[in-house]
Amino acid sequence: MEDKRMRWILLTAIAPVAWGSTYYVTRQVLPPDAALWGGVIRCLPAGLLVLLIVRRLPRGSWWWRSFVLGTLTVGGLNVLVYIVAQRLPTSLAATLMSTSAAAMLLLSWLILRQRPRAAAIVGAVIGIVGVVVMMGPGAEPVDPWGVAASIGAMLSSSLGFVLTAKWGAAVPPVTMTAWQLIAGSLVVLPFALVVEGAPPALDAPALAGFAYVILIATALAYAAWFAGLRRLPGSVVGVVGLLNPVTGVVLGVFLAGEAFGLAQVVGLLLVLGGVVIGILRPLVPRHRRSELRTDAVPAPHSRRNSAGVEEMS
Repeated sequence: MEDKRMRWILLTAIAPVAWGSTYYVTRQVLPPDAALWGGVIRCLPAGLLVLLIVRRLPRGSWWWRSFVLGTLTVGGLNVLVYIVAQRLPTSLAATLMSTSAAAMLLLSWLILRQRPRAAAIVGAVIGIVGVVVMMGPGAEPVDPWGVAASIGAMLSSSLGFVLTAKWGAAVPPVTMTAWQLIAGSLVVLPFALVVEGAPPALDAPALAGFAYVILIATALAYAAWFAGLRRLPGSVVGVVGLLNPVTGVVLGVFLAGEAFGLAQVVGLLLVLGGVVIGILRPLVPRHRRSELRTDAVPAPHSRRNSAGVEEMS
């Protein structure tokens, strides 16, 4: 059972690692000042591709639910993330988004009635402390609009993911991925046409960048994340999301040459420590495990048959 849980955690981890990489890709190769079209180009092809695989359309209430969830987890999230990636260093952008661990923990408690374990709370707090430390001495100047967009993206996605877990228990994760990606893109598309006009011209690096974010950081990442939301508590999924800033920091430092001083090292270690603490289950002594297994087996009931002989059932 524990091995299966760890497999789900590892599968879920694909999403924050892939999403952490999009900050670097967006900042380095995608066209600037095209946040609305960037969200549409990233998500609509991915959603249509997944829909071709699942071949299942929403029914009944899932039409409006798909648009509500798609607006929160796809439309609003990816437009804001595009803005964040253009205005903030890769490492800082990813790190700010990691505060969604605390938001998902709280929302899962309020909406899903999933009372978080103490370890998940401690892990989230340690991770957020790491975020604060990473933004301290040695960090680059902070763009306030980028920070505001990051907070908006974090709140939008956290609420959407928790509602997905609440409403989507009967919908396969890949199907959920298709519905939300398409619905969220359709919400953004008219705004892109009115505000930004024609789609931006894409050179070879931009085409390669969009190919990556469409296939890996969107289609695959969303499917992995929704699978984790079905199998794991929201608090654990939120803590796993702290891998987002780790990826952003590593790519920002080693590929973009961003500043990485002592404060950033300490903050990164705190974030990693928070992830480990948040996903670990408490150890149960061997004799206690045997007691739990024994207690889990219902005691047999006795009854007497018509001949008055006692039978066990």
